[in-house]
Amino acid sequence: MFLLLSLLSVLCASLPMLAFLMLVWFMDRHDREPLWLFLLTFLWGACGAVSFALIGNETLVGVLGFLVGEARANTFAALIVAPLVEEPMKALVLFAVMFSRHFDNATDGFVYGAAAGLGFGMTENFFYFVNVAASGDVMGWVLTVFIRTFFSAVMHACATSCVGAMLGFARFRGLGWKIAALPIGFGFAVGIHAVWNGMLTVGDIVGNEAYMFANLGLFLLEFVVLVAVFQLALWEERATIRRELADEVQRQLLPLNHARNAGSWLRRSRPGWVPAGIPQGQYVQALTRLALRKHQARNASKVAYSFYSEEVVRLRHEVKSLLALARPAVG
Repeated sequence: MFLLLSLLSVLCASLPMLAFLMLVWFMDRHDREPLWLFLLTFLWGACGAVSFALIGNETLVGVLGFLVGEARANTFAALIVAPLVEEPMKALVLFAVMFSRHFDNATDGFVYGAAAGLGFGMTENFFYFVNVAASGDVMGWVLTVFIRTFFSAVMHACATSCVGAMLGFARFRGLGWKIAALPIGFGFAVGIHAVWNGMLTVGDIVGNEAYMFANLGLFLLEFVVLVAVFQLALWEERATIRRELADEVQRQLLPLNHARNAGSWLRRSRPGWVPAGIPQGQYVQALTRLALRKHQARNASKVAYSFYSEEVVRLRHEVKSLLALARPAVG
């Protein structure tokens, strides 16, 4: 039974997280991130973040055990140590990704943060699943798989996405936002993590399952709020695309209906509005990136301005070249 549950633990820890990962990537519908970088962020959460967090947790719990005793140290580990150690470890990769040319705004921060959190959740879930499998408690294993797959691991993704979203939101804003982004992002991340762990810990201490059910309900509410905020970030991204492309219509670079369709997720993928001969996917991608690069050039620092302004020139040339491929209408 242990061997069977262990094999199932591998599948149950990995497959749902990979499915969630691709769902998050797909939800970034206007300008999806490079899949290779997205997967690297996920792998950092699964390997690097887990390794460093394990060392940090064990070290701090050992120190607390020496100071306040092992029982209290284990309680503090869930309530305080784990959130304060694990959230920075998961978010470390975001500080590397945010300086790449692919990290543009809050939407990108959301998806990269979620990727790191899902990777962390995958590895942590595997350890928990195998540990319960060793006890031979099949029903306990099933319950653990359900709770940790749909709640604990998703909690990790939600928490780290808060850090990423704030970093993305602040990147092309003033110094005040740049200074405030980190404490705000980590404040939400640690808070989400600490409340989740705290409710479960209190429930175990008092032996009342009501705390677990209350925790599940509270987390569902937090999840809905974060999804709503993510949709607002997508709405802002769409508004930026429409605004910047409207300016390109005034410059007579492209027709008005092209700007409107490229700014709509529903219309941009429909056939018929792009003239024959123009590769629609490449054309829409060029328009989207042109709009985002214009916005970034306007708000970039002096050091980064030259890169973004050169990108605007390059993308305008690409759009012109693509439009030149249009074949004359027949009949």
